[in-house]
Amino acid sequence: MPGTFLGFPFDEEIFNQTWSDAPDPVKTAMIQSGALVEDAQIASMIQNDGNFYTIPFYNVLSGDPDNYDGQTDINTAETGGDSQSGVVFGRAKGFTARNFVAELTGSDPMGNITRNIARYWQKQDQTRLLQVLAGVFSVTGTSGNAKKWHDNHVVDLGSTTATPYKIGITDLNDLATEAMGDNKSLFSLAIMHSSVAKTLENLQVLEFWKQTDANGIQRPLAIASANGYTVIVDDGVPAAPVGGSGDNKDLTKYTTYLLGGGVIRTAPGRVDVPSEVERAASKNGGQDTLYTRIRKTFHPNGFSFTPPTSGYSGSPTDAQLAAAANWAIKFDPKAIPMAQIITNG
Repeated sequence: MPGTFLGFPFDEEIFNQTWSDAPDPVKTAMIQSGALVEDAQIASMIQNDGNFYTIPFYNVLSGDPDNYDGQTDINTAETGGDSQSGVVFGRAKGFTARNFVAELTGSDPMGNITRNIARYWQKQDQTRLLQVLAGVFSVTGTSGNAKKWHDNHVVDLGSTTATPYKIGITDLNDLATEAMGDNKSLFSLAIMHSSVAKTLENLQVLEFWKQTDANGIQRPLAIASANGYTVIVDDGVPAAPVGGSGDNKDLTKYTTYLLGGGVIRTAPGRVDVPSEVERAASKNGGQDTLYTRIRKTFHPNGFSFTPPTSGYSGSPTDAQLAAAANWAIKFDPKAIPMAQIITNG
């Protein structure tokens, strides 16, 4: 309901709507890419309460048919099912502005906070999304779908020697074919570091899209095309220094993702007070604090999250989201358009 903030009218509902709608297409390109879509079914499960949800599904029908010759009995197979589960994470952050700072410098620190809170949370969303991807791409096994997933959807070509392996002309297509076979058309997006994009650009297989401004001047965007995929360039993807000593110490291993549109589902969880302001008249001579809270889910379709048996307090930490032990594959990997390749550029 409307109130006051720093002596001015402050409507929390309007602020929360503005917070949610503010875009940040450069710093959080993965969030804006289209791989992440809101799921109405999940939203309906968590909009009122809860931090865990389960989605049932039917197994694919299988088995050999019987010969229909008028004398052979028809055998039957009962249809089966399974389920996948997801988790809601919650995060909160407060930002404080001292009145004396504004009075002394003529600046507007609280105004800066409110203008940039959406960008802050979108960057945090991308951090959570990367933790989820780290978790599911670490899933492995010695048999079944887990082994197929790790063998075909996770490719590490990043060298730890003095001779780096840089992404090649056919690597994205090879990865898509290895991961999905005749289903590879489900892939639509490639998300990569600018160093990897530069390599493909130098190989003349990547072309950045251009935008023409009101003055007729063309400028390149952080979106491109390569091998038929829309390429999102975002330096927020994993880039890990190899380290060590000798000739390999300056090498970096970059992760490139191939994703299908909507392969990661999201929905907001219930938060009764997304934002509120508090004035502490005596603290530091007087200061104002804006508190913000979010609860949401990022669910890779085809996987289940199981809360750990210890150290879990109703909202998973980043480490728990990134832990392979907390994730299990539920679909045939050929039905999950997600794959990653690691190179040195």
